[in-house]
Amino acid sequence: MKAKTSRTQGSRYYPKRYDTDPASRDAILDEGLVCHVAFNIEGQPFIIPTGYCRVDNTLYLHGSVGSHFFMQMARGIPVCVSVTMVDGLVLARSVFHHSMNYRSVVAFGKTRLVEADAERWLAAEKFAEHIMPGRWADARTPTASEMKKTMFIAVEIEEASVKFRADGALDDPEDMDLDVWAGVLPLKLTPLAPEVDESGKQGVPIPDYMHNYQR
Repeated sequence: MKAKTSRTQGSRYYPKRYDTDPASRDAILDEGLVCHVAFNIEGQPFIIPTGYCRVDNTLYLHGSVGSHFFMQMARGIPVCVSVTMVDGLVLARSVFHHSMNYRSVVAFGKTRLVEADAERWLAAEKFAEHIMPGRWADARTPTASEMKKTMFIAVEIEEASVKFRADGALDDPEDMDLDVWAGVLPLKLTPLAPEVDESGKQGVPIPDYMHNYQR
């Protein structure tokens, strides 16, 4: 990656909330399911949510060849990609000091249309495995026709900023004796019981990788 610029330098007000460890960046990107991609088209700002996966220092965005936004990104444009994990709601004694515990990545790079067959198949497999590990080997893989309808955009991460909050309530001293509950309500993405599709063959066992699914 390039050296950090003003786009990714940590704020002087909360320097301890920035993490410079590349492993922290990768862990957040690997846990997330949806990213938001921001870019400009003819001077107009846009931001879209989309699925993604990470392979080393490259993010792969998954979309349809008919998507207007993906066709624009296929031209090779600067983008900003963000992923955020919310870990808890922080309830302070005063409304002013309410906050959230979170982990986030803001990455910058330039888009590139993935055209080589080997890289397209790699992106397809890694994308499926990012969403549900074990699924690629279990489900029917895409046909040539289906792959023609799918577009993968690569974003080589040039620089990135990792920010987090993992604290309790931070109240003013004069509010500490207020008769108001304060603390953290932890949040976690938790899968519920699988719902079987009843339109096809019945009696197929639920795969082990779904029983043990977690992010």
